[in-house]
Amino acid sequence: MTHVFTTLDEVKAAIGQPLGPGAAVHVGQLHIDAFAAVTGDGQWIHTDPGRAATGPYGTTIAHGFLSLSLLPALGTSVYEFAFGSARINYGLNRVRFPSPVRVNSDLRATVTVTDVTEGPTGATVTLRTVVDAGDPKPACVAESLVLIVD
Repeated sequence: MTHVFTTLDEVKAAIGQPLGPGAAVHVGQLHIDAFAAVTGDGQWIHTDPGRAATGPYGTTIAHGFLSLSLLPALGTSVYEFAFGSARINYGLNRVRFPSPVRVNSDLRATVTVTDVTEGPTGATVTLRTVVDAGDPKPACVAESLVLIVD
């Protein structure tokens, strides 16, 4: 269920409370191949199922940056900022990829608001997102910043 924030005070009140996990986003070989084509990263571990079958993971794996790029899609079923004139990706503080995302994995995210900083143009919300792909370790842990413009 998506947590809809209608005010900045609601966001502040949620600091430290995990939201989610959200709905699954499936990562198949077509998704991986399309990402490889767009980014120019066609390394065999991502794009060659035959060779990857004999590799360290027994199958192809998604690019770490593919997992990272899915944060908006994963987050839509977890939270929504329904206030302000715009919501802008302001950047990242820290990103780690503790375990691989094997082809045909279903990813889910749990998101925690960790900080809210008000400024002259709006507020910057810091989100800690943990992406689960069904392994003991998360597939991605990212601290992202969203600028909510007044």
